[in-house]
Amino acid sequence: MKLMVSNPHRSSLRIQRGFVLIFVLITLVILLIGAVAIARSITAGQQIVGSLGFKKDLANQGERAIEVAMDSVRNAGALADVNARNQDLKVANYKATLLPTNAQSIPLALLSEAEFGNVGSAGNDILIRDLGVTVRYVVDRMATAPGLCGPSTCSMVNQAAFGGGSSEWINSQTSEGGADANPGAVPQQPIYRISVRVSGPRKTQSFFQSTFTTN
Repeated sequence: MKLMVSNPHRSSLRIQRGFVLIFVLITLVILLIGAVAIARSITAGQQIVGSLGFKKDLANQGERAIEVAMDSVRNAGALADVNARNQDLKVANYKATLLPTNAQSIPLALLSEAEFGNVGSAGNDILIRDLGVTVRYVVDRMATAPGLCGPSTCSMVNQAAFGGGSSEWINSQTSEGGADANPGAVPQQPIYRISVRVSGPRKTQSFFQSTFTTN
């Protein structure tokens, strides 16, 4: 009859190997989770950088419409004559009075095809075909009524909002800020507003606005 004698050292070794295997598996899971997190972080960073670059490009394209609109007013364009600016001019996407807007001050003419059809012409849209971008703009005079512009109906460039009662511009309109007109002063200028919508790929849209005068 043989006696079976267990080896306590061998049992202990098996237990240690089991613990090592569990530890290795846990370490691998942690490393895998870390790798996934890093990959997601890199992807998110790339998307953010791409979005910022895309947004900047849309802004650059919007500047084209601003230049076109300002050229039509300041140079030999459809709106170069002040008499033309006293009335609506659909062929130039121009409204002699303030356009209705939404709560964000975006003209409804840039949000609705029907509204735009009452103000301008789609033929004036600027198409950048290689980028899949369409730029649309409208110009309105900051006035409450068509016709000749004056302080009672139009926002003028030398009103108090443009520097206050002690500003050099307002003082240039009068004699030392008094009631006597300065014959050499620059005449009052109506303020015009241009609003731009840039439509890009994936149905993205950006809106821009700027105000200017004729001089």
